[in-house]
Amino acid sequence: MTSLSGKHVLITGGAGFIGSELSRQACRAGASAVIVDNLVNGKQENLQGLPAERVQFRNCDIRDTHALSQVIRGVEVVYHLACLGVRHSIHAPVENHAVNATATLNLLRVAKEHNVKRFVYVSSSEVYGTAQTVPMTETHPTFPMTVYGASKLAGECYTRAFHRTYGYPTVVVRPFNTYGPRCHHEGDSGEVIPKFLLRCLTRRPVIVFGDGTQTRDFTYVSDTANGILLAGVSDGCVGETLNLGSGREIPIARLAAEVARAAGLAETAILYDRGRPGDVLRLCADTEKAKRILGFEPAVTLQDGLARLKRWYMDCDRNPEELLAKEIVHNWEPEHNV
Repeated sequence: MTSLSGKHVLITGGAGFIGSELSRQACRAGASAVIVDNLVNGKQENLQGLPAERVQFRNCDIRDTHALSQVIRGVEVVYHLACLGVRHSIHAPVENHAVNATATLNLLRVAKEHNVKRFVYVSSSEVYGTAQTVPMTETHPTFPMTVYGASKLAGECYTRAFHRTYGYPTVVVRPFNTYGPRCHHEGDSGEVIPKFLLRCLTRRPVIVFGDGTQTRDFTYVSDTANGILLAGVSDGCVGETLNLGSGREIPIARLAAEVARAAGLAETAILYDRGRPGDVLRLCADTEKAKRILGFEPAVTLQDGLARLKRWYMDCDRNPEELLAKEIVHNWEPEHNV
């Protein structure tokens, strides 16, 4: 394994939820970073506290190939996280594909032309669709259920093709569901744990789509970011595809009870709503490959992670009521996302 110390890295989507944590870890590892983000989902406030002398922020769209050609000069590792999410893909499938798939192909071309030494593509467990067997290894069939999952799979295929065709040093990582500080509760990026927790903190019922038996594999953001970071420096991972998850699944209805306990409630009321279009029914990662190649081992349990996230919300300069005001319940519907 090599070190990031003294290296110059590019992090696309670096002002986003996972990207901002990765940016912090890269700086702690001694790297300097160019952070590219158009602030559609990311926030400049997510970058507060990063060392100004080693971080450059560029507000640009990942589809702007000319701008990327300028900022990539001298970069040794690309961490490519910029994307538009699952619910966005339901109401804006063409834009979702353009950002997640086409822009990835163009960034690969730019990185190769500038002799970037490693390209880490951050995909998603959504490429699998619903689990056919668990735990899910990297050879599990890929049958995405949304344009988001399909576009991330296309990005994976381009990334692997650059390795196989040109010998270009690429790595694909597939994070499963991630949560923690700076996670999204708002707009079409809103996810289940922050939505549940803010509702519990404001003593409102949580909303479960479908019957609540669908399962997810949740990983705390510092663990996910650490796995991504390791993919940029670890020996033996070039050309590989690697799951990043906890290896434990939990039904969403049971998750509601865990979140309620973290919020200090004995229980919480659940409102069951109609199922979301394209919703994956079961996910559970097999992470043995990432453990063997990267040394990836999640350190934060779900209970500890929920407690940390609650403390983070309590320390925010906006209270849970203010934050929850930006929640969109049916955040895949086009009328809410104009």
